Amino acid sequence: IILEVKTMELTINYIAVFVAGLVSMVLGALWYGPVFGKTWMKLSGMTQKDLEAEKKKSMALSYGLNFVGVLITAYVLAHFLEIIETVGNTSWETGLVTGFWIWLGFAAPLQLSSVLWENKPWTLWILNTVYSLLSFVVMGVILAVWI
Repeated sequence: IILEVKTMELTINYIAVFVAGLVSMVLGALWYGPVFGKTWMKLSGMTQKDLEAEKKKSMALSYGLNFVGVLITAYVLAHFLEIIETVGNTSWETGLVTGFWIWLGFAAPLQLSSVLWENKPWTLWILNTVYSLLSFVVMGVILAVWI
């Protein structure tokens, strides 16, 4: 059996990846801050005191690592969109739909473990996974229009 791997040269717009990652972080800060911060804390079993202790201990490191993770997500999403671009036209709709399917196939199912194994409430899963959905589709749209 001969396996043939065809490679294609993909051009990734690193500025678009950075902007998509930055927008995702801002969306997360709003989502888990003024919009649903208190709900998230309650569902997670955290108190304001717990959150303040975490902020003092490692907030900069946590934000930094989270940003690296979001940049990796944006970079991989850009690869998907570049591959799609090679077979057709990429538009904001393509970015939105690609972000949705990647969320549905990867993020949403993986986030189930917090409910199934960590005894977290379903409402926390909904809160977290809807944020993931918004993040994926917003990054998808940004990356698709910037290709």
